[in-house]
Amino acid sequence: MFLVNSRALIERTINGSIEIVVQTRNKPDGPQRIELPGGRIEPFESLFKALIREVKEETGLDVTEIEGEATRIDTVGIDPNFEVECLRPFAVYQTIKGPFDSVGAYFRCKASGELLKSGDETKNPRWVNVDELRRLMNDDPLQFSDVDRAGIMYYLKYVNQYRP
Repeated sequence: MFLVNSRALIERTINGSIEIVVQTRNKPDGPQRIELPGGRIEPFESLFKALIREVKEETGLDVTEIEGEATRIDTVGIDPNFEVECLRPFAVYQTIKGPFDSVGAYFRCKASGELLKSGDETKNPRWVNVDELRRLMNDDPLQFSDVDRAGIMYYLKYVNQYRP
């Protein structure tokens, strides 16, 4: 099985401090781990549309801005039988060992609305201060989902360098 994912780093700044949305994965057959909103794209679904859909399903928030959105180029209208988009995400991941093979793109974004108490196979979506996120990662990286661990580490390393 090969999966393609679109994942969100939803940011806001409160009193000069950056916060992002994390949630707990709540699949009946899986461990309860902290993760970022996002998931699999549907066949021929754009990465941006998948991001918007997954964020809404899992958190209740409406994506209002996606970093890199202005870089998007597509071939719509050139050949009606074949269309491609090209864009710049914040980061890209690929699993290099594990139970499934996947690639995905992380997008820094902003969103509006109220967080749900639980979403599509998720619970407790919440805003977490980036310093708290760093502490949680340092204390126990295994409390985070396998697929998001490297993405969160990447984000924490570069968050202050890549302010939109």
